[in-house]
Amino acid sequence: MMDMAAKTFLGLPTPLLLHSKSSPNFNVNLKTTTSTSIDSGLLFRQKLLYLSALNINTQKALSLNPNLRSTPLSSLHSVHHCLSSMGLTRSSIGRVLDMYPILLTSDPYLCLYPIFDFLLNEVGIQFPDIANSISRCPRLLVSTVPDQLRPALIFLRNLGFLSINSHTAMLLVYNVQYTLIAKIDYLITLGFQRTEVKQMVVRSPGLLTLSIHNNLAPKVDYFLFQMKGDLDELKKFPQYFSFSLERKIKPRHRMLANYGFKLPLSEMLKVSDGEFSSRLIEMRLMIPRSKFNL
Repeated sequence: MMDMAAKTFLGLPTPLLLHSKSSPNFNVNLKTTTSTSIDSGLLFRQKLLYLSALNINTQKALSLNPNLRSTPLSSLHSVHHCLSSMGLTRSSIGRVLDMYPILLTSDPYLCLYPIFDFLLNEVGIQFPDIANSISRCPRLLVSTVPDQLRPALIFLRNLGFLSINSHTAMLLVYNVQYTLIAKIDYLITLGFQRTEVKQMVVRSPGLLTLSIHNNLAPKVDYFLFQMKGDLDELKKFPQYFSFSLERKIKPRHRMLANYGFKLPLSEMLKVSDGEFSSRLIEMRLMIPRSKFNL
């Protein structure tokens, strides 16, 4: 027997209403209402179970996409099939849909397949790399082709990016005017020529993803005023900006400075901690030997 709480949860009538004589067609209406309530309740539960199986936060998904409540389960399956057909694994699909629940109620033929077509045929990303591109940057799937992706592609090609791969596809989601051009202009204000900046960002595309205020500017200040560096070295090794200022740049520079040593940026930053420590020991051992030879 179903208890009162269960009946209330499923929208079933209470015993008080069962004995009501206010409507001659009550029994017929009761059967229809009960059947509809049970069906809708079961279907909704099936959707929740389906989402949970994909490791999607159902509460967040329903909050960010209320249309999910009324969307049939078959629509969710069609979205899953679309992403799966492009090579995404089940776990990747769940992560993407958890990040952007709005995709759960999208029409794949209007929203998703045009993006995949753009990435394959206009950007030129190989099919096996499409899944990696999406996994690295799920935001690609919620960016429109004419308003966002295509303008960014044109800008990047003019900048010198001859090809876009799964590692650089994320640049397509950045606003041209307020993000990409802003980074270029900032680097030019440091004293680099525009052609030099183009070469720098092509060699180190991550430059275009970094915040000027939180990343680029602090690293430039430390390099120029604490390390007494020269801009030519940044031009030769733009990857400098991809290293953590607090966890790598400052500690290694200070260790070198304590002994009066200096290394090219690439030698200072590219090696592992163990290799850097070994190099520092070797340099320290060379000091007395050099003095002795003099």
